[in-house]
Amino acid sequence: MDPVAPPDLAAALDSMWTKFLPELRERVAILEEANTALATGTLSVELRAKANAAAHKLAGVLGTFGLTRGTVLAREAEIVYSGEPDTDPVEAAHLQEIAAGLQAVLASRK
Repeated sequence: MDPVAPPDLAAALDSMWTKFLPELRERVAILEEANTALATGTLSVELRAKANAAAHKLAGVLGTFGLTRGTVLAREAEIVYSGEPDTDPVEAAHLQEIAAGLQAVLASRK
């Protein structure tokens, strides 16, 4: 919780966080699925687009909640998934680290 936010605003943000948390977790799961597919060389164009959209939305929502680290991580994933369809599978390890970082960011906001 932001220490300078008025109590009503803080409560509203907490309520919104609780409401959107399942959706945020689902978006991270999409990134994890895409990462696995990339690592095994089975990443489809559809899943790439889905991962790109999930990363884009995560970046925006996490920024709304002041979770700058999450926004930075999500933007990194978005950049990779907006690239060429033949992204190097070696990048999958970095993308797994990004997904783990995003999970940690979600867990850090209570």
